[in-house]
Amino acid sequence: MTSTAAAEARTRTTPTASHGGVAGTPRRRPSGLPDVPRPSELPTGEARELTRVFFARLRSLEEGTREYQYVRNTLIEMNISLVRFAARPFRDRPGGPENEDIVQVGVIGLIKAIDRYDVDRNTQFGTLALPYIRGEIKRHFRDTTWAVRVPRRCQELRSELAKATEELTSVLGHAPTPAELADHLDLTEDEVREGLVAANGYSAHSLDAPRDSASGAGREPDGRHPRVLAETLGGPDPAMEMVENRHALAPLLADLDERSIRILELRFGQEMTQAQIGAETGLSQMHVSRLLARTLNTLNRRFHGR
Repeated sequence: MTSTAAAEARTRTTPTASHGGVAGTPRRRPSGLPDVPRPSELPTGEARELTRVFFARLRSLEEGTREYQYVRNTLIEMNISLVRFAARPFRDRPGGPENEDIVQVGVIGLIKAIDRYDVDRNTQFGTLALPYIRGEIKRHFRDTTWAVRVPRRCQELRSELAKATEELTSVLGHAPTPAELADHLDLTEDEVREGLVAANGYSAHSLDAPRDSASGAGREPDGRHPRVLAETLGGPDPAMEMVENRHALAPLLADLDERSIRILELRFGQEMTQAQIGAETGLSQMHVSRLLARTLNTLNRRFHGR
């Protein structure tokens, strides 16, 4: 998609209804061409006939001139109905044909088709234009509708897996396994699993969205509103209590002497026995036991405010 085509599409998404021109584009209709006051409102048959006439004249004009721009812009407006037609199959997707962005994207494809159409091939313009328009719309959905950005090959694999799953389900009578999908698509099971995992990134749910109630009536059986998704995920983290205790003990430990802190570190940090601590500090096991008990009692009293 070129930046020029995108810029043109932004200005031509909503065709003007006067004098066959586009807002902001100087109007200079070449002599010999019929005046088309409202190109976008022409009946299909008349638009098809005038499209041939305007294309025949377009090839004789110098690109960049006002006359060339008039003919090209009129062709875009006369064939805007092709964009709306191509957008219909996407009506069930988020941002379907009622979304102005989809029309704008389709116009980019229409512009590309106009620039590539060869009158000498004697083919209907719509035959060339529709694949260009559909291609741009599909590319738009591929690049913008995924909740999580995944590689293009994974996006394409998701579509293949969806089709294969539907086909195999009707044949086998059950949802296909990764092995059956791999055999059907001539892929490895790892590739199939990668595609299935990537498909989870297509859509996402808000953590603030309420869960569906068991009754399906928007409320729980006891009449309460259903909890939001965030309230049902995760569980108590035992480590959180330890973090809180450490935070509360930090100022109490700062008041201890160096030897007491050292004994606590060896006992609870390195999980040494009292005998090992005695050997490490040069104290007897009994002395270590008394110091440890006294230190813990001091911390306990201060921790509980006694």
